[in-house]
Amino acid sequence: MFLAPRHEEILQLAKEYGRVVVDDLAERFRVTPQTIRKDLNDLCEQRLLTRIHGGALLPSGVENMEYEARRELAAEEKRAIGRAAAGLIPDKASLFINIGTTTEAVSDALLDHSDLMVITNNINVANRMRVYPAFEVIIASGVVRGSDGGIVGEAAVDFIRQFKVDYAVIGVSAIDEDGALFDFDFREVKVAQAIIANARHVILVSDSTKFERSAPVRIGHVSQVHTFITDRCPSTAFGEICRDAGVRLLEAFP
Repeated sequence: MFLAPRHEEILQLAKEYGRVVVDDLAERFRVTPQTIRKDLNDLCEQRLLTRIHGGALLPSGVENMEYEARRELAAEEKRAIGRAAAGLIPDKASLFINIGTTTEAVSDALLDHSDLMVITNNINVANRMRVYPAFEVIIASGVVRGSDGGIVGEAAVDFIRQFKVDYAVIGVSAIDEDGALFDFDFREVKVAQAIIANARHVILVSDSTKFERSAPVRIGHVSQVHTFITDRCPSTAFGEICRDAGVRLLEAFP
């Protein structure tokens, strides 16, 4: 497929950062916002990008962006969310941490804690925390997903069901305004559902870009969690759903 040089660069930026913004691109290429909007529309017509308000995203898919690029997307926001979540978890607690770059930010923020039992289906979390003697790290069995080191499948679900922990830290790939939570991989969703069912306090962590995305597999509803931590809740309706369900909504600013 032939792409104009500016289109190629825009697509590469989207692959690196997960999304592109009209105003930033206009400044970068020294063209008008109208020109950039036309560029994005052209790329969307070729199904290379998906339009959102003010910019565009890579199309939805199981591996819709490289994992390292996803780590850099909203990185400061994820670190702020991680610190806020870690502040809710006391020493000597037991907890689940599932797959995701935001949940990994929580694991980073927990490194100054002590006497934690951490059960995870995220190889990156296990590898990061295992070197700290103050932690007991338990890793789930199952199929290792090559794209991100997540452990999924029925074996992982059965493993999780053996525990009942104090806290669960979970992430999602997309959030609907009606409170529904979604992911891309049905195998991962089954694990997330088992984690929610076997924790006394569930902490959902997600940056605000997840409100702009869609994913095909339903995990559940925000009313099933106890605390939701994000950098910014862009939807008044979503905030009302949290309040009505008794979900504590925390906005962690970078």
